[in-house]
Amino acid sequence: MTAPTARSDAGPNRAAPVPGARPAADPAGLEGFRVELTGYAYRMLGSVFDAEDAVQETMLRAWRGLDRFDGRSSLRTWLYRIATNVCLDLLRGQGRRALPMDLGEPGAPVAASLGAPGSGREWLEPAPDAAVLPEDPAELAVTRESVRLAFVAALQHLPPRQRAVLILRDVLRWHAGEVAELLDTTVAAVTSAVQRARAAMADREAGAPAPALDREHRELLDRYVQVFERYDIDALVALLREDAVHAMPPYPLWLRGAADIGRWLTGPGAGCRGSRLLPVAANGEPALAQFRPDPAGGHRAFSIQLVESSGGRITRLTHFLQPRLFPLFGLPDRLP
Repeated sequence: MTAPTARSDAGPNRAAPVPGARPAADPAGLEGFRVELTGYAYRMLGSVFDAEDAVQETMLRAWRGLDRFDGRSSLRTWLYRIATNVCLDLLRGQGRRALPMDLGEPGAPVAASLGAPGSGREWLEPAPDAAVLPEDPAELAVTRESVRLAFVAALQHLPPRQRAVLILRDVLRWHAGEVAELLDTTVAAVTSAVQRARAAMADREAGAPAPALDREHRELLDRYVQVFERYDIDALVALLREDAVHAMPPYPLWLRGAADIGRWLTGPGAGCRGSRLLPVAANGEPALAQFRPDPAGGHRAFSIQLVESSGGRITRLTHFLQPRLFPLFGLPDRLP
């Protein structure tokens, strides 16, 4: 299989804006490229926070160097060259971001298996659609697959330059010559790199199209919301495929099997009883923001849930227990 084709609050390493780094006006039109550059950086880095930092650095470098832009390439190509160099610098010496399923075997549905939360730097993060996808419905239809969680996770297994080549060639549809010029390499090297990358992605089945967002999928998600808010775990388990998986980054534990997921939710996960779920859009698909009951009253931001399905059953539940994501989705940290 080949890759799909297409055209908050601060984290610990989040760069602060530089006062006076760029004028309030944008005569060069750089801001018009922000969303597509953020989508590119997100695919490269696996973190929406890192992607925003990378694009901010790209914009700063572009403003500082705008008087030296000679127009031999398009403004878009020039910005992508800067963004690629920024991303490659960020990835130098850094381990790949992953999901818990990529790093070990499933655990038992008991609290002792949960493990200590990671720093956050090792985990893949979800991205709000508005931050990484175009608004044009026609363009959106062919780009959403390239930000699917499974696809972005598979990208992280590729060496950084190979990752950039695959995204530029197969996602953004650049010609091999354009990619070679951007990366200061040869067309032969680009062709070789993209062939290796495609083979690696096919081995991970990351190029498989996502199920269409049809009525069946949306109705399944609606049923999931209803049974989760009622906390009817028997009904929830009935929505799961027998081999469904469940993960909760930043914790390393993940579960396999509908029965074990049900045991977790009625055991260590029972604090989610009484939660409220609000619809959001993440990684090209409908997602949910979970507000968990707060002993002090009301509900507090708890997780962003990505719910994947196939054949009328839920196949994967990924609960990102990262309240700092909520402002990126335009959500408060508490509900009254």
